[in-house]
Amino acid sequence: MAEITAKMVADLRAATGLGMMECKKALVEAEGNMEKAEEILRIKSGAKAGKLAGRTAAEGVLAVAVEGNTGALVEVNCETDFVAKDAGFVAFANSVAKTAAAKKPATVEELSALVEEERKAIIAKLGENMSVRRFQIIETPNSLVAYIHGALATEGVLVEYKGSEEAARKVGMHIVAAKPQCVSEAEVDADLVEKERHIYTEQAIASGKPADIAAKMVEGRIKKYLAEVTLNGQAFVMNPDQTVAQFLKENGSEVVSFVRYKVGDGIEKAVVDYAAEVAAAAKV
Repeated sequence: MAEITAKMVADLRAATGLGMMECKKALVEAEGNMEKAEEILRIKSGAKAGKLAGRTAAEGVLAVAVEGNTGALVEVNCETDFVAKDAGFVAFANSVAKTAAAKKPATVEELSALVEEERKAIIAKLGENMSVRRFQIIETPNSLVAYIHGALATEGVLVEYKGSEEAARKVGMHIVAAKPQCVSEAEVDADLVEKERHIYTEQAIASGKPADIAAKMVEGRIKKYLAEVTLNGQAFVMNPDQTVAQFLKENGSEVVSFVRYKVGDGIEKAVVDYAAEVAAAAKV
């Protein structure tokens, strides 16, 4: 049987918000498979899916550049939040975005090579390691608009649209706030839908509902799920009485595609145990 560590239990608890013993039992049942354990807990408790990979765990900024019909959104990382706020580092990130939009490299390695001399110069000045983590380019005959949230520039979006720039910008702000996975239901991964359907079906069966009522419950929850994960189906944050699709239609506009980043998504940051460090130092 797979070893169940305290960290595995803690991570599952952080993802689901459920008790330590529940999480440990689920991990034992799943033989240490984190995703399977989370699914087991959701079936048993009705808990919403956690997103371990969505936790911010790195420092840095986002930058965006639009050159004609080409736009680029980039994430550039550094070691500390202090350097992330430095004007020189922010300028470097902006330069990386402009280079990506102008040169259209195919990989992170290609983009990194294009800005290597600038990177070395800013490292020499600020004394921290820095790297281009990821980028995405949108080339389109349609229009592009970008939105970077807040002074720290840790969340942002690049939107491809038709119609009103003002409407598209507002929807960009919505995307950062509501975090849709895609534009429409047609783009939702069919495997994800089936996974949700399985979970909802098991929950309905466990509730003891008659088969016909259980089936209606499942379809209702699938409909709600699709509305939650698609941009067009979400309630518009600036007017929750209408969906984003309705807002766009009112303004003669359409969002064709978007890319959304949050600094540090999917990177696990090392946790410093200061108490342990002090205890160890005391033994020296």
